[in-house]
Amino acid sequence: MIRRVVSASTVGTALEWYDFMLFGTAAALVFDKVFFPDHDPVVGTLAALATFAVGFFARPFGGLLFGHYGDRIGRKKVLVITLVLMAVASTLMGLIPSYDSIGVAAPAMLVFLRVLQGLGAGAEYAGGALMAAEHAPPRKRGLYAAIPPTGNGIGVILAAAVFTPFTMLPEDQFTTWGWRVPFLVSILILPVGLYIRMRVSETPAFDETKERGEDASFPALDLARSEPRTLLRCLLTNIGPNVATYVPSVYALTYIEEDLGMAASVGTVGLLIANSVKMVTLPLSGALSDRWGRRPVFASGAVLCALLAFPFFWLLDTGHSWVVWIAMTLMLTFANDLMLGAQAAMLPEQFDTSVRYTGVAVSREFAAAIAGGTLPFIAAALTSLTGGTWALSLLMIFMCVLSLIGVAGLRDGRELSFVEDPTADAEPGRAAAPAS
Repeated sequence: MIRRVVSASTVGTALEWYDFMLFGTAAALVFDKVFFPDHDPVVGTLAALATFAVGFFARPFGGLLFGHYGDRIGRKKVLVITLVLMAVASTLMGLIPSYDSIGVAAPAMLVFLRVLQGLGAGAEYAGGALMAAEHAPPRKRGLYAAIPPTGNGIGVILAAAVFTPFTMLPEDQFTTWGWRVPFLVSILILPVGLYIRMRVSETPAFDETKERGEDASFPALDLARSEPRTLLRCLLTNIGPNVATYVPSVYALTYIEEDLGMAASVGTVGLLIANSVKMVTLPLSGALSDRWGRRPVFASGAVLCALLAFPFFWLLDTGHSWVVWIAMTLMLTFANDLMLGAQAAMLPEQFDTSVRYTGVAVSREFAAAIAGGTLPFIAAALTSLTGGTWALSLLMIFMCVLSLIGVAGLRDGRELSFVEDPTADAEPGRAAAPAS
């Protein structure tokens, strides 16, 4: 069952993040021309990246909404709903007329559908990892919980693989119809995701909590009353992975094309390479967290991200494709995955079963809204204002320090049992209390 759950969670996450990251690629490469053509090129780029950020502002609300129902009606049902929501929203994006055709209604429709995407994404990552974590045996929880997040990388690979050939079309064809095809593909892969997700069972931890009548009526309120410090520490912890994800995977695409004058395909090929490596680095990081502890593995990733903040752009500035790919891989896999792999099990271990989905989703998605969705926009603005990337690199270091402060206050829950087990040392269903 654990293998089926992990497979289903991974595939479902891949399909949802294919949809979500298509938007990031398109926002970096083409949305300024299709939906904001009357603006100055810099303003158009900022406007396109701002629509990317809108999805992140919707993610906390998705985390609250679907986290609530994930704790009330079950993890499985919520993950099926979010899969449908994401696929439908992405397909409709491919059908939006351009600004030249219908005026301001075009970007308005784009923003509305991006909000729907954000609502779905607000529950997906947390739900996929949580399904695996709650099914897994405690001593292998880090490994099993870290596998579904590889679906994020698989989704990015799919998005980049489908998008890259169309970036090689003549520009007029790419901006007219080429970029739309990857979005329309979403509706074709939806049945696959639904079939896979419907075949898994609900988690034993949720079923047990429900049977014992210990489920929370209002998980978010219960969480705010009982564990506010834990929630805040988890939120701070989540800042680092957003830095190591969205600088190389979104802003770098714009920087490579517009500031360095390189082909757009250089960035998308870099995403393909870096996310392919994730298939190894994420599970390895989870396994290392089982052996050495969640905090040390996570902290090493945050420190590496901070150390790479300046060298990352120095490598990009060489203008050599293979050096750019090395830079993207170092940041997006080695630094990022040490954090993400340890985080996948660490976050669920901080919360009681009755509020776990809400706790994980809200802490992740509020951090994503604050530090993830805004970062490409802020990065572009800082680079334009300062004429270089030094200010952005300093900001990245500061955000990594915040993440280190957050993780320092979390306890390691490797021995925690999520279900009633008389042989377990920890209180069932309850994470160890965070450090004061």
